[in-house]
Amino acid sequence: MGLSRLAALHGVATSFSPSAGVTGPVPETTVVAVLGALGVDATTPEAVRDALAAAESAARVRLLPDTQVVWSGEPLPPALTGLPPDTELTVRPEEADEADRVLMRVPAGEPDPAGPGSAWWTEPPLGVHRLTVRAPDREPQDCTLVVAPARVPQPPARTHGFLVQLYSLLSARSWGMGDLGDLADLASWSGRRLGAGFVQVNPLHAAVPGDPTDPSPYRPSSRRFPDPVHLRVESVPEYGHVPDAVALDALRRQGAELREAVLDKGALIDRDAVWALKRQALDLVLAVPLTPGRHAAYCDFLADRGRALEDHALWCALAEVHGPDWHGWPEELRDPRSDATARARAELLDRVDHHCRLAWLTATQLADAQRAAREAGMPVGVVHDLAVGVHPGGADTWAQQDAFAHGMSVGAPPDAFNARGQDWGLPPWRPDALAASGYAPYRGLLRGLLADAGALRIDHVMGLFRLWWVPEGRPPTEGTYVSHDAEAMLAVLVLEAHRAGTVVVGEDLGTVEPGVREALARRGVLGTSVLWFERDWAGDGHPLAPERWRRDCLATATTHDLPSTAARLTGDHVTLRHRLGLLTRPLDEELREDGADTAEWLALLTRLGLLPGGAAGALPAAGALPGGGDEEAAVQAVHRFLLRTPARMTGIWLPDTVGDRRPQNLPGTWDQYPNWRLPVADAEGVPVTLEQLAASPRLHRLMDVLRAPKEPLEVRMP
Repeated sequence: MGLSRLAALHGVATSFSPSAGVTGPVPETTVVAVLGALGVDATTPEAVRDALAAAESAARVRLLPDTQVVWSGEPLPPALTGLPPDTELTVRPEEADEADRVLMRVPAGEPDPAGPGSAWWTEPPLGVHRLTVRAPDREPQDCTLVVAPARVPQPPARTHGFLVQLYSLLSARSWGMGDLGDLADLASWSGRRLGAGFVQVNPLHAAVPGDPTDPSPYRPSSRRFPDPVHLRVESVPEYGHVPDAVALDALRRQGAELREAVLDKGALIDRDAVWALKRQALDLVLAVPLTPGRHAAYCDFLADRGRALEDHALWCALAEVHGPDWHGWPEELRDPRSDATARARAELLDRVDHHCRLAWLTATQLADAQRAAREAGMPVGVVHDLAVGVHPGGADTWAQQDAFAHGMSVGAPPDAFNARGQDWGLPPWRPDALAASGYAPYRGLLRGLLADAGALRIDHVMGLFRLWWVPEGRPPTEGTYVSHDAEAMLAVLVLEAHRAGTVVVGEDLGTVEPGVREALARRGVLGTSVLWFERDWAGDGHPLAPERWRRDCLATATTHDLPSTAARLTGDHVTLRHRLGLLTRPLDEELREDGADTAEWLALLTRLGLLPGGAAGALPAAGALPGGGDEEAAVQAVHRFLLRTPARMTGIWLPDTVGDRRPQNLPGTWDQYPNWRLPVADAEGVPVTLEQLAASPRLHRLMDVLRAPKEPLEVRMP
């Protein structure tokens, strides 16, 4: 009981539910290891007793939690209304002088439970502040006070846009992979010609350099800074002033050869080869002196990003010398604040400045892409993607070591779909360290990402509430959930999104803890609804009628981790998994079940008049629709269905517009499938450039569906 109580006080679960009505215990060794990662010794009964006594004693004397959230315009939380009479409160607003502090006193007599505007409460400005409370006969206590607006900014009533993995979108100008110039062009064209309201891209975070580099955008070195591999080198203003134009032109031609190999010769996208060329070109470009105005803008960027940028650039410079995993560096350099690291910073100053310049150039082109989107009439613009974590040996874990739980990895528990669970190899943030810092690492991350975004997609948004921690060396089945202060995490997110004027979309697919979707919706965070998963799971299990879908979501037919719509409709995704040996049942059985699922959806589309002449009831053969129907017409019908829902945002997977049948990522594979390395292609697998997309008759036929007048929906109440 003592260990369970200690774990509960620190947000560590001692049991979990893999499915409805089933509860399993967490191994005691896991609980002890996780508590240890949180700085709590629970290795012996005596240690548990001492730690529990200390935690309970601290809880008894605290008047307020470590972080207190106040939602602007809403009633005060019980912790504040329950303060003893004559308690003094001093609020020191962030980035304000001492003279700007706010003083309050709880009146004598019964605490006033009224909300803001009561006699004693003066609402501080929005922000993250320090709050000191002084109650009679008690020691003064400090906590973090987060004052946040009630909701994040919202998108327009209805809008649609593209979802694309940027590297996969090659143009006639990109060097072997899609770049930020292509993103700006896609946004400008689709906004002006197709009425698109947004373009959502994969995470553009800085990758861990390697040979080869991990192509997954979801396991970066840093989430705080973008990767310069995405730069359009020719768009850098200094490009035209490089003295050695011959060398630069030779590199550009080699970039064209990489592009042609992908587009014309069946080569995979080779991120490392692209970066090798861009790195050489950028070395020449960065040797050109900045003009006074450009230099002033660069200095402003340095001042704005501060120590975070200095640390990131220094890690990049040290990685060039000692390798990309800081755990293998000389011991004195593993501490970013050591004297040896300070000396290394001075010795590598030119390389540090080089990497700072690259971060500035990339941030500038990100801003250019968002500007192009808004100038094209997009109400949202570029939707950036926040990965759930970072590589354990990368820049963020080196620079922010105190914020991460070392020896732990996040993943997913075993469930009905994966009895072995998942280990994603990403170290989690320590909830206690975030709270102690006033959520500074989290706030800094959000500010950097939101600076040039129209919206932010948060991968596995449930991680704001809890994450499955797996101790190093143990299987995912021996992990446990560790909870964050979800109210504080949400408040910081809402605050920073409000400041940036940015929409927030949460990826809330899969198993979701009860109450999470409701809490997110209450704060205006949109969910994600994928057609094939939207069934009446609490009722008959049939496809959910469009009027029963939720309004506050991004509705789509697929994502980067799922089959394309054409592959789903034809069953090609099943045969692909069969070829790779990933099926756990006979192929015929898998095809029958998948075909029945598809036929049920097609029957609904037909009944709704969205698939004229569609066949219902017949099961598809591999590569064909039920009843031999028209696959392109079925893709269009799927998107007509999405428009019939009340969803505020409708996302079109860009490869769907030309009939691509290949997934960008096939979970459960590593080198068996070219994850994250495929260009957008047509139904025959022939790569398609941005220019060809813009002229594609199939794309325009699908987009005519999206541009059709949207009838207001009459949502039936149950």
